[in-house]
Amino acid sequence: MFGKSQSETADSHRDSASVQRMPRSAAASSAASEASSISSGLSIVGKIVGDGALTIFGHVKGELRASTVVIAEGAQIEGEVSAEELTIGGYVKGTIHANRVKLNSTAVVEGDIFHRTLAIEENARFEGTSRRNENAIDKPSPVQTKRPQTQIVSINGDSKGKETFDSD
Repeated sequence: MFGKSQSETADSHRDSASVQRMPRSAAASSAASEASSISSGLSIVGKIVGDGALTIFGHVKGELRASTVVIAEGAQIEGEVSAEELTIGGYVKGTIHANRVKLNSTAVVEGDIFHRTLAIEENARFEGTSRRNENAIDKPSPVQTKRPQTQIVSINGDSKGKETFDSD
C-alpha cells in the first residue's frame, strides 16, 4: 500500500490481469476458428463447407466438405462427404471422397468410398464399394471455382434453340 490508495492498487491489479489474459483469449479465438462442431441436438439440411477440422455429433443431410472430419458415434450423415482425413464412428449414407478414411468399430457406412487409404476396425459395418484413388480429393476449397454449365435444347432437338448459362 505504500503511498497508493486501494482504488489505485485495484486498478493496477486489473491492468496486469487484463494483460495476462490477452494472449490466452487470442489463442482461444484462433483455436476456435480452426475447429468446429455440430452438437448432438442439432440437425442441418444443406451444404457445409469448412477449411479446418469439423466434428459432427448431430444430424446432417446434404453435402459436407472440410479438411479433417470426425463423425462421432451417434451422429448421422446423409449425403456426400469430402475431406482430406475422415474418421467415422456414426452412420453415413452417401458417397465419401477422402484421402484417409478410418471406420471405427461403431461405424455404419452405406455407400461408396473413394480413398487413398482405408482402415476398417472390427465390428464396423460397410455396405458399398471401395475404390482406391491416389488423390481421392485435393484440399477442399471453400469456394467452388468452376460453376457447372447447363444447356437448354429445344424439344425437337434442333440446335437453333440452344442456350448456355451458369446454373446456381
